[in-house]
Amino acid sequence: MGFGGISIWQLLIILAIVLLIFGTKRLKSLGGDLGGAIKGFRKAMDQDEEKKAAQTEEHKRLESEHEGDAEFAEQKDTERHG
Repeated sequence: MGFGGISIWQLLIILAIVLLIFGTKRLKSLGGDLGGAIKGFRKAMDQDEEKKAAQTEEHKRLESEHEGDAEFAEQKDTERHG
């Protein structure tokens, strides 16, 4: 039993028919194109993850700066009223 009820012999017959229809050169170029597309997709995903990580770091930095500003303003307010 193979994939979804298809035996290995049926897969080999399908592969032989595809080779006869398209030829090895076209299948080779198709495989290269598919590999290039997958490589480009992975690269884009990595760049997106790096961008998200940089945005998260920037957001954390800005939050810490604003927390310091709030504490400073709170201290000044306490000094004025206290």
